[in-house]
Amino acid sequence: MKHIVTALFLLLTLSVYGQTPTELVTAVKSKLDRVTNYCASGKMKTNVLFLKAPIASVQVYFKKPNQLRILNEKGISFIPKGSMNMDLSQLFIDPSGFDLLDLGADAKTGWRIIKLLPRDPNSEVVLSTIYVDAKAGLIRRSSTTTRENGTFELELSYGAYAEYGLADKVIFTFNSQEYKLPKGVTFDYDDGSGKKAPSDGKPKKGRVEIQYSNYQINKGVPESVFR
Repeated sequence: MKHIVTALFLLLTLSVYGQTPTELVTAVKSKLDRVTNYCASGKMKTNVLFLKAPIASVQVYFKKPNQLRILNEKGISFIPKGSMNMDLSQLFIDPSGFDLLDLGADAKTGWRIIKLLPRDPNSEVVLSTIYVDAKAGLIRRSSTTTRENGTFELELSYGAYAEYGLADKVIFTFNSQEYKLPKGVTFDYDDGSGKKAPSDGKPKKGRVEIQYSNYQINKGVPESVFR
């Protein structure tokens, strides 16, 4: 009887949501797997408590499996290392390393909500939640909690490069008070008033926004870029 109930539940889930979590993740991965490397131009806007930076023109380089470099000719490009990379491909190098939990569909958007639980107890990632646009086979939003650098959130908008799973716009937010700066590196926030931002002990959200353009996909990226 227990097995019959379980089977009926699975059939009901499939009839309501259409695809299993594994099928959805596979659809997303199939797009990302088409990209072995890319270079893209972009505009980056940084808003972090301890760092004030102007809107910058950047070049973004990616190479499988996990190399990412953001070059800004005019100043600092602040990307917390705990973010892994900005397009989530790291989560899908080996989906078998996660247990998938289906939370159904978001009431407002209809996006499927899936939690990814790492099977490795020593994984740097503690938990990831992705919001999948099932019709498009794309991740629209994600939240990843790490052991060392708090929780990171991504919002992704797609356009001309959606067939590769590459976003035209990424908004990356994180808790700046949880982020650990590299040893020997410190920043003071400057808003132009000569006063430091107050510390009230409450979490402060950092935000990095990149508007991508002119992707060059699978054209090759020299290893020297990442040194």
